Amino acid sequence: MKASDPIHYPCPSQRTVVYAGQGMVATSQPLAAQAGLEILKQGGNAVDAAIATAACLTVVEPTSNGIGSDAFALIWHEGKLHGLNASGAAPKSISPAAVKKAGYEAIPKYGFIPVTVPGAPGAWAECNRKFGVLPLTQVLAPAINYARNGFPLTPTVAFYWQRAFNIYKDALQGEEFRSWFDTFAPQGRAPYAGEIWRSEDHARTLEEIAATAGQSFYQGRLAEEIDRFSRRYNGYIRGEDLADYRPEWVEPIGVNYRGYDVWEIPPNGQGLVALMALNILRDFSFPCQDALAFHRQIEALKLAFADGMKYITDSRAMSATAEQLLSPEYAAQRRSLISDEAAMPVAGTPPKGGTVYLATADSQGNMVSFIQSNYMGFGSGLVVPGTGIALQNRGHNFSLDPSHDNVLAPGKRTYHTIIPGFITRQGRAVGPFGVMGGFMQPQGHLQVVMNAIDFGLNPQAALDAPRWQWLQDKTVLVEHHFPRDVAQQLSRRGHDIKVALDSGSFGRGQIIWRDQATGVLAGGTDGRADGQVACW
Repeated sequence: MKASDPIHYPCPSQRTVVYAGQGMVATSQPLAAQAGLEILKQGGNAVDAAIATAACLTVVEPTSNGIGSDAFALIWHEGKLHGLNASGAAPKSISPAAVKKAGYEAIPKYGFIPVTVPGAPGAWAECNRKFGVLPLTQVLAPAINYARNGFPLTPTVAFYWQRAFNIYKDALQGEEFRSWFDTFAPQGRAPYAGEIWRSEDHARTLEEIAATAGQSFYQGRLAEEIDRFSRRYNGYIRGEDLADYRPEWVEPIGVNYRGYDVWEIPPNGQGLVALMALNILRDFSFPCQDALAFHRQIEALKLAFADGMKYITDSRAMSATAEQLLSPEYAAQRRSLISDEAAMPVAGTPPKGGTVYLATADSQGNMVSFIQSNYMGFGSGLVVPGTGIALQNRGHNFSLDPSHDNVLAPGKRTYHTIIPGFITRQGRAVGPFGVMGGFMQPQGHLQVVMNAIDFGLNPQAALDAPRWQWLQDKTVLVEHHFPRDVAQQLSRRGHDIKVALDSGSFGRGQIIWRDQATGVLAGGTDGRADGQVACW
């Protein structure tokens, strides 16, 4: 994991690792990274910088997140790792029976049915309350400025904005969706790369969240606007759902992998999938990244995902605990299923007992791994009129099968795709990492961790290395710059290998490592996005 190690693979960006001594912010959009750095220079800590960056991303990258998002965080503060689950629950008025009565046999992607309580504003306020040193009004000021005065779109954001517009203009037909087009396509089209976009509604909402420490969103005027909008179109979310919401501080879960402790947020997040895969793989040796190494990674991930899709949901409703799924005995049982040939993934029986990511670090040793998302780009397609609040559609992941752990229920959190990661060694912080992108995220975590620990790549090289993505059954998608000979060998092992024409579905990540001897920070940002490592 030394930052001086060379890049071993051709990569999309050919960027170099970035070093700094005082502070660092890494995320997928340069203006947001610079907003976090600005807060650091104003005397804020890594937590303040993370909040500023996250709020700014709702403005400058609304294709992936918004004020109506959920969020998760891993925060290293004064020598201890803290976890925050700021995902929201299903409304109290919804149920499988209500969904079926509305004419659906599965949770739809758009509209009010998949809308769950947004957690991001609560996450910002709670992180600021517990660990921040600057007032929230100061921390959110850069985001408010960009919303009010505008900013030019970066190419990747413009691409996904256009793609969303093409989908939404056909899929969103009801009157309740008009506000999305008024907000994000006011000229009847998506904005272009380099074009200035602004939203006064968004600016006023961020100002209100800052001035009230998030209270307006859950118990004040903004909550009333969300309730009114939902009632007008027979939605399910109500003011009482918002008023009852609280972000939850949780104990991170982790596994020791070759002397490093890899940490994730416990369920309802899918970080458990990455940990299960690492647990399976840690008794294998990987002298080099050859076809056998890729094969074992893929097979372990498939087994972990099969368990994740069966068991992960709101932790109160899981029929198997994280401890059971991460037990050495269960890892050995699952490891024994990996042969030299590709297999069909099947869940086991353990022993009973659209996303943005950012990383920050300051000169005091604090580090933050933070992620937030609307899901599927802009989310539900619903924007609360006059507020700029795009409501997420996280409820789409619920099942309507009454026998499934993740069945929809009032007040329940669903299986969640967004996951922040963190690594420590011998009780000291190595640093935050993350790879955004739906169900690619635990796959990206697994590959980035192994690139760093097993294959000695620096943060930038670990992100740039070509990725694979398991889709289903034996089908594996590989990037266009994935080694052709390795892909051919994987095919001979029974994998159905498909080559992607672009890297859009392989996730976009950030890493910051701190050298434990010198304190020097080393950062990388994914070439699959427009990101930047801002530092001083």
